[in-house]
Amino acid sequence: MNGFDFVKSSYSSGSGECVEVALNVPGVVAVRDSKNSADGPILRLAPQAWVRFAGELGRPAGQGRRHVSV
Repeated sequence: MNGFDFVKSSYSSGSGECVEVALNVPGVVAVRDSKNSADGPILRLAPQAWVRFAGELGRPAGQGRRHVSV
């Protein structure tokens, strides 16, 4: 047990591309892929990093955001 209480993020899509987020541990935002939640990796972020990342979601490229193709 990792101590995180994960919930589906509001940033997840309805097509199976789901991210789960845990905010219950002070000083940490934990993120994982819901398709690999049992034993998959957990990304741990500082709350400030999560706020900055989440704030960039949905902003079109060219509005203060770099577009990166992978």
